[in-house]
Amino acid sequence: MIVITAPTSAIGRLLVNGLLGRGAPLRLVVRDAERLAPEVRERVEVVVGSHGDAEVIDRACRGAEAVFWLAPGDPAAPSPEAAYLDFTRPACAAFVRHGVRRVVGISALGRGTPMADRAGLVTASLAMDDLIAGSGVPYRAVVCPSFMHNLLHQAGAIREQGVISLMTDPDLRCPTVATRDIAATAARLLLDDSWQGAGEVACLGPEDLSPDDMARIVSEVLGSRVGYRQVRGTALKERLMGFGTSEPMAQAMVDMFAAKNLGLDNAEPRTAESTTPTTFRQWCEDVLRPAVRGG
Repeated sequence: MIVITAPTSAIGRLLVNGLLGRGAPLRLVVRDAERLAPEVRERVEVVVGSHGDAEVIDRACRGAEAVFWLAPGDPAAPSPEAAYLDFTRPACAAFVRHGVRRVVGISALGRGTPMADRAGLVTASLAMDDLIAGSGVPYRAVVCPSFMHNLLHQAGAIREQGVISLMTDPDLRCPTVATRDIAATAARLLLDDSWQGAGEVACLGPEDLSPDDMARIVSEVLGSRVGYRQVRGTALKERLMGFGTSEPMAQAMVDMFAAKNLGLDNAEPRTAESTTPTTFRQWCEDVLRPAVRGG
């Protein structure tokens, strides 16, 4: 039995479909079962509730061989530590109590870099990895740069204003990754019973691109001019707090992007194993263009 947390998230939805396609028995932890597609609900076990709840995650882990762990990173949380570490503590106890044989989690690049201890959400995510690994359960953190998927939040601005806005320096070339490639990596690790211990598996995409490069590619795919506008950290923080993000979580987001501008995502060497297949152009054609044109 494989337990999937956050099964309706961008990664979780793809992971569930991929594992069901391979005939894997799944137990999904979800706050609202109605958010699952009917064809999924009829093929899985469902545990209703938050996977940060001790009773819920304990029930989900009974008899489980493997667990996919994705902390939701609650924007209203009182701190990054609460959002990642406090949320994960009940799960670590459940993993040990029920003898879970392997856990695969989603985390961030940056371990071992000078920026890792002041990178906001990344710092908290890496501490979460240490917490899970410290429980003694075999653990693999799938460590990622920024998701291509994040640009979907800007589909309206791309369509109506012809602009992409990020805090990233315009000429800084960094890796990005498609959620479908993250899901494929997680599925492979969940189904593989040969690994032990704790470690990281990087998903870096096939190329490094700057925001200016990305804006050019988006323009070519959409057939209309799209520019890039860099946002200051103070403006990003104010905007996030205007949407209900707590001050500590907003500051942690700003600190994360500041660390990325200092090279946080560029320290991991791209290897054959870490090079995932989906290019940014392919993702734009498959995902972003329909979202922009369908809005």
